[in-house]
Amino acid sequence: MHTAAARRRNDIVRRIFASLNVFILIVLPVTLHAVQGEKTEVFPIQKAAPAVVFVEKTGTEAELRQELRMKTGVTELGELNVRFSQAPTGKYGFVAGTSLAMALVTQSPDLTLERARLGANFYEIHKLADGNAMLVGFVPSEILAGLKQPERPKAIKLSFASVPSDTTPYIVAVPLVKLSADRMPSPIDPQKADAGVMLHMDLKGTTTRQSLHGVP
Repeated sequence: MHTAAARRRNDIVRRIFASLNVFILIVLPVTLHAVQGEKTEVFPIQKAAPAVVFVEKTGTEAELRQELRMKTGVTELGELNVRFSQAPTGKYGFVAGTSLAMALVTQSPDLTLERARLGANFYEIHKLADGNAMLVGFVPSEILAGLKQPERPKAIKLSFASVPSDTTPYIVAVPLVKLSADRMPSPIDPQKADAGVMLHMDLKGTTTRQSLHGVP
């Protein structure tokens, strides 16, 4: 009797340890995956939109982009190209202005990010640690003044250049989830291939209760 009871106890203990091993094998790789910086978020993100990030000085394009990336905490995308929803968090990539505009018009924002900037008409996008998307561009001083306000009761008309110029010298990053557009980007200077493009959009106010894609 005692031997049968002992066998039953041992059998129960073995099954408990087997269950624990399965749990560890399933959970541990997922945990390590996140720790190694490969966490992904499916877009759209059902979180509060982040605040506007900006660099309040002028400089070379390379310097301004690098300083903004440090502020948002992103590094270069590892893959040549990847869908935003599948991209690791804490990375930046680039998207053509026409593709960006189409995504905003159709409200289908799962864009394909390129690791390299393939032309002056490409915009930079940051995928933050929380999965939110930030669109990077260049604005004039009067628009920067409006973007700097922590509270914006109304939407702002945003003229967003893909590259800096004498009239758009300030770099900013705005939450993609707060943007809407109804037109394609226009060339800044049709005579110059490297002059970049301008995208005219609306940036919703911070007090808007229901913003694009249902994010408050």
